[in-house]
Amino acid sequence: MKLHRVAQYLVVVTGLSLAIAAPAAEKKKMDEKAAMEAMQAASNPGDAQKKMEPLAGTFSVKVKSWMDPSKPPELSDATTERKWIFGGRYLDENYQGSFMGQPFSGKGTQGYDNVTKHYFGTWIDSMSTGTTTSVGTLEGKVFKYKGMMSDPASGKQVPYTMSITVADNDHHTLEMWGPGPDGKNVKWMEMAYTRTK
Repeated sequence: MKLHRVAQYLVVVTGLSLAIAAPAAEKKKMDEKAAMEAMQAASNPGDAQKKMEPLAGTFSVKVKSWMDPSKPPELSDATTERKWIFGGRYLDENYQGSFMGQPFSGKGTQGYDNVTKHYFGTWIDSMSTGTTTSVGTLEGKVFKYKGMMSDPASGKQVPYTMSITVADNDHHTLEMWGPGPDGKNVKWMEMAYTRTK
């Protein structure tokens, strides 16, 4: 008699366990599907990436740079080429010019993160050993960035701001500001881009 009751109890417990486990398994399956759909949506380039299209191509660059804000800027010429990579997800840039009379090369990446809803940029070059990073937004036709970069003079990371103003499909201007010798915010650089192809 006792064995019969134990068997009945086990049947009831097993049935309850299966009843509880079935919705949990279904929920896990739905969560996995939702996660995959979110991942797919986040990985696809869209309108935000397309708004960077005027920056793609090959450009001649007129550069003004200020080492000392109280003095006239140094003038130089450069060329840059930006190409879409990974199916239109990022702009890959190769820059060739000069700085303080020395050859200067740089490599950058620009993109838009569909998850954080921010534009971003990274930069490395032949006159540093660090990576400069920035995060920003698009306001009208102006990309506005904030970032941090290594400052050899202070031996620290310092904040900077940067804007890229798109005049039209063939012209845009980049400006950078950061701390000057006295710590106050000054213009570091101004670059005028003209499309060559």
